Amino acid sequence: MGLKKQKLSHLHFYFHDIVAGRYPTAIRVAEAATTNTSATGFGAVVIIDDPLTLGPELSSKIVGRAQGIYASADLANFGLLMVLNYVFIEGKFNGSTISILGRNAVVSAVREMPIVGGSGVFRFASGYAQAKTHTLDLKTGNAVVEYNVYVFHY
Repeated sequence: MGLKKQKLSHLHFYFHDIVAGRYPTAIRVAEAATTNTSATGFGAVVIIDDPLTLGPELSSKIVGRAQGIYASADLANFGLLMVLNYVFIEGKFNGSTISILGRNAVVSAVREMPIVGGSGVFRFASGYAQAKTHTLDLKTGNAVVEYNVYVFHY
């Protein structure tokens, strides 16, 4: 297949999940009849196109977008099923994507989600993404999440 030696890259960025305000980047598109009475929001499905930035401020340089779906998939604890692509729009990874599929135990200090593939520079990618909540506005639900991504690629 013409593959070269695998490399390990460490990517660091901030994920801005904006659910409230004038220009939300995360929108609930489906819910169960019992979602709003569930302690965990079980059944809520959210579509996202969240900015990825170099720093924790939204005004920081945008390096990509997190595009996909997250859904509340745990009746007992607050856990999300994450189905995302990190779409890079800057630098040496411009035009490449990393695909994430896994559980996000949101209340844990650090969460780990698997990389299941990618495109461009990240074709045949594997590895994991670590998420750590940087800020969470309890009134609006808006959050900034710090990501450290460790990705093997060719």
